[in-house]
Amino acid sequence: MPMIEVTEAASTQIHALLDKEGKAESHGLRMKVIGGGCSGLQYQLAFDDNLGENDTEIEVGGVRVIVDERSALYLVGSSLDYVDTLMESGFKIENPNAKNTCGCGQSFGA
Repeated sequence: MPMIEVTEAASTQIHALLDKEGKAESHGLRMKVIGGGCSGLQYQLAFDDNLGENDTEIEVGGVRVIVDERSALYLVGSSLDYVDTLMESGFKIENPNAKNTCGCGQSFGA
């Protein structure tokens, strides 16, 4: 099972954002799980050019993804997608480790 999957739509959007910010060559996408949100844990996505001692860097769908050791426990098997519809727009994470999620989909419990 791959640690994280990145859909083609997410990959395209990530590359567009990196290009727009002039960070395409230097940065990767950091996926992180932090405490907070209505269900106890929430996702955090950011562009980062620092690889810490306890970080794992993987290439997924043409995107450099950086995950710290603690977050990896919660994210293994997850899929990152990008949706753009009349009802919602943004990155969406499908996480098989989430036991419950809040209505907005931004936080979860494990």
